[in-house]
Parts: sequence; structure tokens; C-alpha cells
Amino acid sequence: MAITAKMVSDLRAKTGCGMMECKKALTEANGDFDEAVKVLRERGLAVAAKKASRIASEGVVDIMVCEKCGKAAMVEVNAETDFVAKNEAFKEFVRGILQTILEKNPANIDELNGMQYLDTDLTVEGKVKDMIHTIGENMNIRRFVVVEGTFSTYIHGKGTTGVIIGFDADDACKNNEGFAEFAKNIALQVAAMSPSYLNKDTVPEADLAAEKEILINQIKNDPKNASKPDAIIEKMVIGKVAKFYEKNCLTEQAYVKDDSLTVGKYVDATAKEFGGKIALTGFWCFERGEGLEKREDDFAEEIARLTGKAE
Repeated sequence: MAITAKMVSDLRAKTGCGMMECKKALTEANGDFDEAVKVLRERGLAVAAKKASRIASEGVVDIMVCEKCGKAAMVEVNAETDFVAKNEAFKEFVRGILQTILEKNPANIDELNGMQYLDTDLTVEGKVKDMIHTIGENMNIRRFVVVEGTFSTYIHGKGTTGVIIGFDADDACKNNEGFAEFAKNIALQVAAMSPSYLNKDTVPEADLAAEKEILINQIKNDPKNASKPDAIIEKMVIGKVAKFYEKNCLTEQAYVKDDSLTVGKYVDATAKEFGGKIALTGFWCFERGEGLEKREDDFAEEIARLTGKAE
């Protein structure tokens, strides 16, 4: 399969690896993107760069809370430039989308697009098109979530990241004057440390199996470990899986305000202090433009030279 400049660019954006290494990995994987990522990880080349550093799409993540109905809605709306994201008319438009979501309870984006936008004669989709015409930039409602019950919300960087944390807490804890600060601390943790899972039990078996396979290949690809027996390698993998949990599971992460505690232990200690029970039930984190491709025009000529062709 021919390896194109865009394929190399996309893999570089995903992994942070050099362009030549990305080309080699894609060639070895016969153009399969996920397999190429795996190849780079097994070689220890993929870097743990935040996706946000590779993102070009602008816009805003915003949250609205309805105290009366006990719900919070979070939405990501993308635009082409940061200038538009700071525009008051754009921000008001986003708040209108949130109000529509809370009032009409759409199940998905398609359903939301077909609903009436506030008290106008336009559907949400029509309002988006009207904003595009008015402001002169493409816009897109990318995703939203609605959370009910006991929760905490947090917006970072004027809309670069939004977090909602769900809790199961008894009255002794919810009514404690310190609960709001505790809940915000958990939201700050998620924004700062970007966990992938709530706890060990929520890690899918397929994800864990894939991680173990990568770890085994990483170990075997290291010349220092190549001759070690499988039993020793298995023990090494167990230790690395523990590190995987510590990095990716919210309750296993070191608490950012006191790294002598895990988040799970911080929750337990707080519940004990308040004289009740608290459990984390879920978290939702939107990073503006997360996973969307960044334009890397400065590298276009070099990528084309390395691949031998340009798109």
C-alpha cells in the first residue's frame, strides 16, 4: 500500500514521533494506522504528548447547570479561529444551545439539530447555518452530554476544557459545607491529569489485553531483556500494568494536591471526615478540538520529500 504524506502527518500528530519513523511504521503496518501506532509504542518511540498540542480546531467547551431540574449539560462547539471563539455573539449562541439541550433533552446531535432553537423560528441546524453566514466561519456542534444527580462542574481556560464529575453521596456528605470544594478538587484532578477510566474495574478487558501485549513486546524489543525467561517477563509486565492503572484510572492516580494520597484514598478520607459515604460514579471531560487534526503546513514539503509524493 502506498504511504501518503497525509498518512505520515496524521501519525506524527498522533504520536509525536519523527516523520521518518512514522513512515517506517506505516510501511511495516501496510498502511494500517492503528497498527502503526502500536509498532511505534512497542519500539518505545511514541511520546506521551497531549493531543491538545496537535489540535488546530478552535471553538469553546461550555457548561450550563439547571438547579431546578438537577441537571448539567456540557457541549463542544467548534469554529475555525480563536477570534470567533472569543466573540460575544458566538458565546451567546453556545449558551443558547446548552439551554436547548437542557429544555428539550435530545438523545444525540442529529436529534438536537432538528429541534427548535430557543424561541426562534429556526431549528438548531438552521441557527448554526445562520451563525456561519453572519460570522463568516464554519461551525460545528461536535458533542454534548447531560448529567443528572449529584455532580460538580469545572471550565478551564475560558472554554479549552470542561469537566463534569458524578457522585453518589449521602446527605451527611452532600450537606457538608466542605463538599463543594472537595467536588471541585476532583474536577480539577480530571482536567489536569486526563484519566481514561474511572477505576480498575472499568478498564475493558480488550484494552487491558492490548496494553499487556504492547508491554511484552516493549520488553522483548529491549536487548537487555530479550533473553529473559517468559516467567520473568510476565512479572515485569505485572509491575508495568500497575503503572498503567496509576496513570489512566482516576481513583488510582496520585492526588494532585497531595501526592501522598491516591484520588481514591482522598475520597475515602473526605467521606470519613464528613461522617458519611461518597463514591465517584463517572466523569466526563471535553478538551476543545481533542482528536481533531492540526494543519501542519510548515512540514508539508518535508513530508512530501520523505514519502516521495504529495497529495
